[in-house]
Amino acid sequence: MDGEVADIKKWVVIYPVYLNSKKTIAEGRRISVSKACENPNCVEIGDCCNHLKIPYAIEIDKAYPRDFMQRGRVRVKLRREDGTFYNPAISSRKQLMLHVAELVPRHPGRTKKQEPASTSSTAGPSKSGKGGKKKR
Repeated sequence: MDGEVADIKKWVVIYPVYLNSKKTIAEGRRISVSKACENPNCVEIGDCCNHLKIPYAIEIDKAYPRDFMQRGRVRVKLRREDGTFYNPAISSRKQLMLHVAELVPRHPGRTKKQEPASTSSTAGPSKSGKGGKKKR
């Protein structure tokens, strides 16, 4: 058990904030807004790593240092013990982040949350007639 924990400590860390299009670079985003996805979470990132056939471990109790309310991170192992990559298309953490950000919006757990919000076509009572000052 101790050797396994020491091994996980050497894996690449991916915080969901790295892929979040709602965050700025100063807040921790690491890829461009056009390639980032909206509000990813650890489970979605882990499922994407599973889809890419890359071993991963989700650490729910960990927090991002710049925003400690953002809980969770994913540790990913890019290389085997002999130095070859688990997925030859992914050879760096940047490529991993780009691939995962591309897959997260297509995650089966994602639903269209924006559509029901557009029911406010009648915003309020509309006044008819002239506006302005009344004459005395």
